[in-house]
Amino acid sequence: MGIIFFLIGCSVFIAMLFLIAFIWANKSGQHDDTYTPSVRILFDDAPSKNENSQTNSKGESAENDNHSTKK
Repeated sequence: MGIIFFLIGCSVFIAMLFLIAFIWANKSGQHDDTYTPSVRILFDDAPSKNENSQTNSKGESAENDNHSTKK
């Protein structure tokens, strides 16, 4: 019976720690910007140097090959 009271006390203590961490995150601005992460995936990244230097088997750049197939 004593172990049940110990486990309940431990679980309440851990729950209080999570509550304190949640309140601290809200006060420090963790959840302020909810719009930007949802639209960040829609923006294109700048091409890296490796993408521009890749060539296909014909010796043409991969960028030119992609544009010719989109017509």
